[in-house]
Amino acid sequence: MEFAELIKTPRVDGVVLHRPFMPTVEGTLCLTGHHLILSSRQDNTEELWLLHSNIDSIEKRFVGSLGSIIVKCKDLRVIQLDIPGMEECLNIASSIESSFIQQFLLKNISCAF
Repeated sequence: MEFAELIKTPRVDGVVLHRPFMPTVEGTLCLTGHHLILSSRQDNTEELWLLHSNIDSIEKRFVGSLGSIIVKCKDLRVIQLDIPGMEECLNIASSIESSFIQQFLLKNISCAF
């Protein structure tokens, strides 16, 4: 089974990206089979392209209907994604967690041979 088949919510609008010492970016979050992409679709604004294999851990927080996912990367970056809607936040988080499981299984299967 491909990871793309496990993605329940591939796109969410109105996501706010927080990074230390950087301005916040509001835009559209897209989850693909290999990347987590956030784009504001405006000129002169950074985009975030994050490989699933670079994600070390995630943490979920909820306040009312707003969900936050804190992503800790293997290169020691920490980013926070504020996602409107609890269901969308849970779907994104479970999709990222599914990528962890799939990477773990692929790594252990390839090591066995």
